[in-house]
Amino acid sequence: QVQLVESGGGLVQAGGSLRLSCAVSGLTFSTHTMGWFRQAPGKEREFVAGISQFALVTAYADSMKGRFTISRDNTANMVYLQMNSLKPEDTAVYYCNADLWIDPPRSGQYWGRGTQVTVSS
Repeated sequence: QVQLVESGGGLVQAGGSLRLSCAVSGLTFSTHTMGWFRQAPGKEREFVAGISQFALVTAYADSMKGRFTISRDNTANMVYLQMNSLKPEDTAVYYCNADLWIDPPRSGQYWGRGTQVTVSS
């Protein structure tokens, strides 16, 4: 059974930072692309960042470039999203995703349940 479990969300002031983590089990982690999507209230789910199997390729949505960094640890079956310079418009539920297409971004079949990120102004 494939499981993706996000953690690290919370409440932060604008300009602050958070690091999201996603623990993956039930699949051969190093053979899967990984990524993050987010969904704000009343909006569609959108691509945030993606990373290839051995981290040779990363991709970001335009509004996250320079502020967010995706990384992975294939020895620990973990994927991370470092978020800096957070803005109130980054408030959303952030979802870990496996097997996505990175460029152009298209979500994969496996999802976590999400972690809430709230950025106060």
